[in-house]
Amino acid sequence: MQTPVLRKGVVALLASASLLLTACSSDDGPAAGEGASSPPASATSAPPASASPSADLPPAKGSVEVVKTLTDGLASPWGLAALPGGDLLVSSRDEATITLVDGESGEKTLLGSVPGVAAAGEGGLLGLAVAPTYGADHLIYAYFTTESDNRVARLQYDEKKPAGQQLGAPDTILRGIPKGAVHNGGRIAFGPDRMLYVGTGETGDTGLAQDKASPSGKILRMTPDGEPVHGNPEADSLVYSYGHRNVQGLAWDSGKRLWASEFGQDTWDELNLIEPGKNYGWPDVEGRKGEAGFVDPVAQWKTSEASPSGIAYAEGSVWMTGLRGERLWRIPLSGKADGEPLAAPQAFLEGKYGRLRTVLAAGGDKLWLVTSNTDGRGSAKPGDDRILLLKVR
Repeated sequence: MQTPVLRKGVVALLASASLLLTACSSDDGPAAGEGASSPPASATSAPPASASPSADLPPAKGSVEVVKTLTDGLASPWGLAALPGGDLLVSSRDEATITLVDGESGEKTLLGSVPGVAAAGEGGLLGLAVAPTYGADHLIYAYFTTESDNRVARLQYDEKKPAGQQLGAPDTILRGIPKGAVHNGGRIAFGPDRMLYVGTGETGDTGLAQDKASPSGKILRMTPDGEPVHGNPEADSLVYSYGHRNVQGLAWDSGKRLWASEFGQDTWDELNLIEPGKNYGWPDVEGRKGEAGFVDPVAQWKTSEASPSGIAYAEGSVWMTGLRGERLWRIPLSGKADGEPLAAPQAFLEGKYGRLRTVLAAGGDKLWLVTSNTDGRGSAKPGDDRILLLKVR
């Protein structure tokens, strides 16, 4: 299915200029996010952004223990998604492949490549998500860059076929998202409402973030077929929130509130609590400004300390990976409606594993963590890139 990007009847949008900003923490800054998962629910309305998490509050100070390296030798890994049985799917941004990783042994099996991917700059095969109906249809969703645009497609995984030939042809559900050398967004995740959420970037064309007729610089919400969802802020529109520079992480807390990480330019990176229809400020505002009409971030970091990518929710906290910052941030949540953290963010693994790209909840107090040192911006060491299993508190 080839669904119009924002409103039915609107023609494909013009591709954004591939402007590379010189002072930019985009995909990481001068130094050198899927994956989020959540329990499915049957509702089709938007998750209540003001609901408070029901779990007990986390401690002010946490801890991180690296339990093991599940697998290594990955090339430019970007997206990560978990299958119902516990195995993992990982995408290679530059090689345009999807690999199955055994969740116990770490054994890798190439499923196949995604045709049409044009990897360049920050574009390529990016986020992955597993359909809530995977048990019945074996559908995998992917966000990727082509020669002309960014798009979302679904592919069927057939484990009975030979290795390397187990992916069906892409069925594009959304096309026409402008592409650029930078700020292609790329994180996708199914929410508690079983709808698909897509984080996009403004491709370096800053005005697109405030243009609600453009899918760039937005969080989009759609059905699994790529259609606008009843209950979105505007009828027949995929736009869920706007004013974003480059959304890299999506995750829901225990109260079904949506959180998103995004790159700032040269001052502040952000963690935002997302509410439908709200304006998150870019390019008029970067970081906390307290200006009317814009939503301030819940937490902010200097770009040298973060350049955030994927996020996940576990043990009462949001966990956020840092690319340029080369660390894992823990943001303990208080449950307050405004998202105010319980305590100041806390950093772990600083510099130990290099750049960190994606984090995924693995159940209970466990997280999967993906490094990102083989994408041309990191300093690759023997064994890079790898998936680590963490125990967190």
